[in-house]
Amino acid sequence: MVSPQSTSSTEAITEVRRQQALLKTGALQNAILTSANFSIIATDEKGIVQLFNVGAERMLGYSAAEVVNKLTPSDLHDPEEVRARAQSLSMELATPISPGFEALAFKASRGIEDSYDLTYICKDGSRFPAVVSITALRDDYDDIIGYLLIGADNSVRKQVEAELNNAKAAAEKANLAKSDFLSNMSHELRSPLNAILGFAQLMESDLTPQTDTQKESTGQILQAGWYLLDLINEILDLALVESGKLMLSLEPMSLDEVMLDCQTMMVLQAQKFGISLKVTPLAQASYVRADRTRVKQILLNLLTNAIKYNRTGGSVAVECTVRSAERIRISVRDTGEGLSAEKLAQLFQPFNRLGQQAGGEEGTGIGLVMTKRLIELMGGVIGVESTVGVGSVFWIELDAAQPPRLITSEGDIKGATPVPMATAYSRISPSPARRKSPASRAIPLEKSSSVPQTPGKSIR
Repeated sequence: MVSPQSTSSTEAITEVRRQQALLKTGALQNAILTSANFSIIATDEKGIVQLFNVGAERMLGYSAAEVVNKLTPSDLHDPEEVRARAQSLSMELATPISPGFEALAFKASRGIEDSYDLTYICKDGSRFPAVVSITALRDDYDDIIGYLLIGADNSVRKQVEAELNNAKAAAEKANLAKSDFLSNMSHELRSPLNAILGFAQLMESDLTPQTDTQKESTGQILQAGWYLLDLINEILDLALVESGKLMLSLEPMSLDEVMLDCQTMMVLQAQKFGISLKVTPLAQASYVRADRTRVKQILLNLLTNAIKYNRTGGSVAVECTVRSAERIRISVRDTGEGLSAEKLAQLFQPFNRLGQQAGGEEGTGIGLVMTKRLIELMGGVIGVESTVGVGSVFWIELDAAQPPRLITSEGDIKGATPVPMATAYSRISPSPARRKSPASRAIPLEKSSSVPQTPGKSIR
């Protein structure tokens, strides 16, 4: 049996603990309300301010006596911004919302968590951006008895954002200026080189026999000229993409046809390096929605890299697979050295050849960057899987398309047989003895006449 004295002692201890908890809670609440780092404003259900803490006084310059029972929180904000918020919420929620406190509390009154960025106007007329969180206060019957607004000065964050945006805008402006300059200089850069190459070809084909020294010199002029022209073309293509001036002709195109064209163009280069090249199209004709010329350019670039950075006696396999009803993937698999995780992370950086510049193979480090940009412009994706010592697989995915169809003069719709696109431009071809095979070039030498060109840019 518990004695009355023992029960009385237990109750006394419990009461002491309760009082201590109340004191602690009161101290915590007082510390929050007197915080100078946040403005805490409480209103009644109509929005009239009932509590205006020390932080609000410090931020806004008003004393509590000047605000309590006199103003609403909307009176402390920029009226134009409050009006704009009311209009925005009216459109978002499809209901008319009046400018004023309703525009601030509308979401909170309906149990929607809400915070907003608006400008506070201080007593002295100064202004500062603030982020404010608003919550509805409810009684035991779930009726709204007021609102609690907790705000913080957002000036530092806004200043940092503005500085970042300015820096980004300046960088984009500089990059655009560079791209515009390069794209507009296409004629000036190409014309002298075309003249040099044309004159060297005339020398090479002259009826008067050349000495061995003259033949060697002419060959060096042509080799260096073609390489430099390719470099200029690649840089200008990249500049066109970055400046947003590159135009594509997206239409249903035959993947099988382009893959076989690329195989024909690259087989000689593969044989030169002792590489076996195998192209495996789908069992049925496959079509994608893309720019035929650019898809061919992409595949040639991937094949060139797969052959150039392969091992002697290695292999390159091109495969086409259906990933889904909407996507078709083309994979280029090689048996080269493979790429480490560190090199994979740097793979699509402009002018980064991943250390290959120390070798004897020519290159600019632009091809893969251009390939990625072109694929993305056509709504596709590019990826790579690589194992050091085994090889790499570069793949691209494009949107599948239905075969193109023709409407005959009688009005019948028939499947159209794809016709190779006509070459819109061809330059003077060097003789086979002095010119590397077109198969060794990552950028094709033709463009479809259906591809709009930027004025001043020659079609190569």
